[in-house]
This record gives sequence, C-alpha cells and structure tokens, in this order.
Amino acid sequence: MIESYSSILKIRRSVFEEVAKLAYEGDYKHIEEIPYQMLNGQAKYRESIFLERAIVAERIRLAIGLPVRSADEHAPISKGIEEAICTHRFYEPPLVNVIDFACNACPTDSYFVTDSCVGCLANPCANVCPKDAIKIVGGKSIINQDLCIKCGRCKDVCPYKAIVHRQRPCEKACGMHAIESDEFGRAKINYDKCVSCGMCIVNCPFGAIADKSQIFQVVQSLKSDEEVYAIMAPAFVGQFGPKVNLKTIDDAMQQLGFTGVYEVSIGADLCTYEEALDFLDKVPSQLDFMGTSCCPSWSVMAKMEFPEYKNNISMALTPMVLTARLVKKEHPNSKIVFVGPCSAKKLEASRSSVRSDVDFVLTFEELMGMFTAKKVDFTKLKEKPLANVTSADGRGFAVAGGVAQAVVNTIKKINPNLEIKVASAQGLENCRKLLKDAKAGKYNGYLLEGMACPYGCISGAGTLNLPNKTKGMVEVSKRETPKKNVTESEYLERLETLD
Repeated sequence: MIESYSSILKIRRSVFEEVAKLAYEGDYKHIEEIPYQMLNGQAKYRESIFLERAIVAERIRLAIGLPVRSADEHAPISKGIEEAICTHRFYEPPLVNVIDFACNACPTDSYFVTDSCVGCLANPCANVCPKDAIKIVGGKSIINQDLCIKCGRCKDVCPYKAIVHRQRPCEKACGMHAIESDEFGRAKINYDKCVSCGMCIVNCPFGAIADKSQIFQVVQSLKSDEEVYAIMAPAFVGQFGPKVNLKTIDDAMQQLGFTGVYEVSIGADLCTYEEALDFLDKVPSQLDFMGTSCCPSWSVMAKMEFPEYKNNISMALTPMVLTARLVKKEHPNSKIVFVGPCSAKKLEASRSSVRSDVDFVLTFEELMGMFTAKKVDFTKLKEKPLANVTSADGRGFAVAGGVAQAVVNTIKKINPNLEIKVASAQGLENCRKLLKDAKAGKYNGYLLEGMACPYGCISGAGTLNLPNKTKGMVEVSKRETPKKNVTESEYLERLETLD
C-alpha cells in the first residue's frame, strides 16, 4: 500500500511518463538516452550513477512490455522493441519481475537483539528460549541464528522491547508466501504461488520489483484509426486530483486519443445481480457458503489453495469483463482499455477466456504517465457527465466491504425477509484464514468477500492517492448518482447476452 510519496515512486512514475512520451512521439532511437536524462550528475539514491541508470533501463523495458535483462547481458535497452511496436500485445510471463541488481538482498525472517538491551539480571529471553539459542555475552543477550527457530517467545517477554522481528518487506507483504531467495540472497518470486497482487511491488523499499506495462501498445492503438474506449474502475475517483471526476474524465481521456469512457460500475451492477441470484439459488442448498468473484488475486488464491471449494467462489464474470463485453456489443470493432488500481487485472485480462473482451490494462499510475506526457491540464477540462449512469452500490465496489454490501442490498430487494450473514477479509493472509474458518464450518450460510489489498481496490499497487482520501471521494460519487441499488440498472436486461 502506498502511504507516502518517495524517490521510488518518483522514478517509477517518471519512467511511465517517458515511455508514454516515447510512444506518442515515435522516436524510438531516443530510448537509450532516457536513463541519462532522468539521472544526470551524481548518484542520488544508490552508490553509483551507473547502477541507477541500469535499474531505470530495466524499468523502461518492463514499461514497454519487454523482459528484464540479466546483469551480464550485453544488449541495448531497445532490444526486442520491434515486437512491442504494435496495437495489441499480451503480457509474456512473468508479469511481476525482480530486477536482480536492484535488490538489496535484505535479511529474511529473523529475530535479533538491538542496542536497547540493558542486560537485565532476570534474562527472561534466555529463560524462555526452547532451543537454548540465547546467551549472555558481556552483559548483553546474543541470539545464535543457527539455533533459533523463530518462535518469537524472546521478543514477547523482553521488558525493554529490545528484541525485534526483522522480515524482508516484500516477503512480509506477500500473502501467498511466493517470495524466496536466490543463491545470492536476493528476492526471487515463486511463480507457481504468485497471483500478481502487486503488494511486493509497493512494499519493496529499494524499488527492485516491477510489473510489465502496456502503455506502449495502448498509445500505438490510440494513434491508429481504431476506436479505443477506456473503462474506468470505480476506484478512479480522486486518483488524479479533485479536477478529474465523473464530469471531466471524458475530456481528459479524449485528449489522450480515446474515443470515449465508460464506468466499470456498470459491470459491477451486473456482477452484483448475478452473485445475488447465485447466492439465493445455491446457498445453502448446494453450497455451504459463497465467495465474491471480483478480485482476481483472491479468486485465484482460493481456487489454488482450496480446490475442493473452487465452486464456492462465484462464477459470475468480473465487472471488468462484463463492462468490456457490453461496450463491445455497442462498438463491435473497438479496442477496450481497462484502467484500474491493480496488477492482478493484467493477469486476468491475459487469460484466453478474457483476451477477446479486454485488449489492454493500465493502472492509474500508468495512465498518469500518459496524462503527463501529453501535458493534459486538469484545470482546463470541460465538463461532460458520463452518459452511463450506474448505481451507488456499483461504485462502492472500490472500497472493502462494498461488494458484499451491494450483493446483500440486492438480495434484500428480491427477498426482503431474508437475513444475510457476511464475513470479509483484506490481504491474502487474512483471506486464507477466512477460507480456513469457512472450511471448518464457521461460515456456513455466509457470503464471503475477499480483497487482496488492504482497504480494498482503493489501495491497489497501481493507485496514486491515499486510501482514506479515495474512500471519501468514492462516497461522494455514490451520493451523486440517483440510482442507489443495482436493481435500478438499465443494463440488467442485457445481462443474458453477455454470458
């Protein structure tokens, strides 16, 4: 979760801007100069300006959709760019990448004694250690890492809080336990476990992890004769400042070359209705409980680690897919760009079953890079309210608890006398616990909502704004729409044509 602006964010967003500018201008020979333009003079962030530029070079390649190079590979940044200059290109795995020479090889899970240790006579840390791993040397406690089993008892009993639990930040943030170490102690992603939630990306304090982008291909499509529509996730309100809202987003996007804009809240309404009907039909007669479907990381994790309950996760299409299908029904030859908060949607869009619906996925950060590259002045945007009015419940999908609440509200419209129990979790570690409890029978008859990101989509890996600020803007957008419940959606009658 992004909590403050940092040098890492500055570099990441500058790369998006430069790649967007490169794509719009079409001068691809300029690509080799970008690291030197971004970083000149003395090193600011690392021990060497050459290392800084090398890392930026790999970020540029990933932003174009190209693979990272190894440290010993002698090749220009532009190697393979000919393949990237196209109006359509899916991600070649892996989506999330570790730039090896940017990784600090942070220490993994360990407990150690800090200088706060006063060498107290009681020695509670040594007394509770089950493996006799703590000795008193020179009046201070010392932990033998070879003997330590990381139980944490010493930390719990230290009266001075002198013992700390140190974890690699990316590893700690990964709810899938997919971060491992290579032979040099650097972070390595186990792609058999990774669900591309992106939490490692925003939690690495050295900016060593990045995902691939489609900025380059989106701009190629915008420069062509194709109709290109943007479908905006509900979390977009407030991401680009107060001037970019539901009334001005269309003008902002048209300045980039988009044909028009739709709210993904349309699909959220349809998804809600489907899940409400599924719940009424299957719980508890066929299923003990049902989980929501909109967060791909939660959905993949649930089916991967609890395969016996894969049918308990709603089979309803996600809001992204439903909205894309709706737009393509209205504009058959168009290209669809989903703009949202997370990396996982990139993975979802690359599935064979979704590829024909969603052509590109951009995060809010990547879109901001395009706005900056085209020098879009947010203070001069013309107001043009979006024609597709969605429900307040659909817009609430952006915030944790919003999906389940929308389903419950819809069920109440269909069957006012039915009482629906809900349990929710944010963060994949908590989502796993939720499913373990469900497996144990704790949530029979419940609707379960899982979100990979804390606070929901508003704190996804590709967001720009602080979650609490975005949450407030989402609430404002909900109040502004005259339709409160998804049952009021004008698109419900088209739902059957989208399956």
